[in-house]
Amino acid sequence: MKVLVLNCGSSSIKYQLFDMTSTTVLAKGLVQRVGMAGSTIDYRKGDDGKKKVYECDVLDHKIGISKIFELLTTGEDAVISSLKELDAVGHRVVHGGDKFSSSVLIDAEVKKAIHDCIVFAPLHNPPNLKGVEAVEEILPTIKQVAVFDTAFHQTMKPEAYIYAIPYMFYEKHRIRRYGFHGTSHRYVASRAAKLLGKPLEELKLITVHLGNGCSICAIDKGKSLDTSMGHTPLEGLAMGTRCGDLDPALILHIMKQYELTISEMDNLLNKHSGVLGISQISSDLRDLEEDWPKKSERANLALDVYSHRIKKYIGAYMAVLNGCDAVVWTAGVGENSPIVRSIVHREMSWLGIKLDLEKNEVTWRGAEGDITTPDSKVKVLVIPTNEELVIAQDTVECMK
Repeated sequence: MKVLVLNCGSSSIKYQLFDMTSTTVLAKGLVQRVGMAGSTIDYRKGDDGKKKVYECDVLDHKIGISKIFELLTTGEDAVISSLKELDAVGHRVVHGGDKFSSSVLIDAEVKKAIHDCIVFAPLHNPPNLKGVEAVEEILPTIKQVAVFDTAFHQTMKPEAYIYAIPYMFYEKHRIRRYGFHGTSHRYVASRAAKLLGKPLEELKLITVHLGNGCSICAIDKGKSLDTSMGHTPLEGLAMGTRCGDLDPALILHIMKQYELTISEMDNLLNKHSGVLGISQISSDLRDLEEDWPKKSERANLALDVYSHRIKKYIGAYMAVLNGCDAVVWTAGVGENSPIVRSIVHREMSWLGIKLDLEKNEVTWRGAEGDITTPDSKVKVLVIPTNEELVIAQDTVECMK
């Protein structure tokens, strides 16, 4: 079975084509600058083939997906002879509200539900839906599956997802904690069980997903008990450009002090805060870590704030779980930042974590490993995430 996985953003389309008989990647790439001048399409044949970049006009998502289909079926790097070889398309959909606790075949009702959740994810759900509709126009008979970032966290109990505001806001408007990165947290938890040689149903895990967006999740017996992101992806950890947790009264104070509109305040919290806001250097941790700790005082402060917030959540989630078998690091920063891992796990021996400093210094690009000493009661694992594979697997399951 051949499954195409699409992740449609507002101006980009990530794609991977899987042969699910062997779970191999036949081709993958990225369409950039959709609807803008200077559009390009990256294309790799196979998982590690040489990247080729094509310049072309991509005015909308339908044209972008048509170009992807063209690359997959024509030319010297074609991996299928025709689109008839495609069995299904799996879509990453950011927000499914509390309507979906698992991946589903897409029909008119599901499309309406995705549309209804635009109010919760106005930047993400519209392009996700455009991708679905574009495939419908090009291949009207093909089966499509929606895999929701929020679905994994639907196992949280009310005490974890209800906000301490008037209950009417939940009853009437479904304002609650939803959580995100669920596909990633689910994948690395299952991989952690294999590395530890134990059934997932016997483990208490804390998974730490650190990319430009960051979240942490408490997982008991394979189910999400709590997670740091909330109603939106703004809550929780300090991130590249997002503020994470803060006193909500500050928003009112800053808006009044600087006479900011709602849109301007939203822009400040989402795009000009986080490590970028503190350091005034970059939102990319690699820029702050270069020549660390010889960087400026504010660069080091940004790293310390970023790491302190992670450490605090790990401690809190150990309490929520009543113990912990392993902390799992994943995504770009989680896999490839020995500095952040060392700052976070410094002086955590009382909690049963003893880092192997030599193992921690490795940049685990594409590899999995345990970075603790043999006598560490709580293991610390580095596991690369693979959300696309999860989407492809869920698509196959929904087809069955």
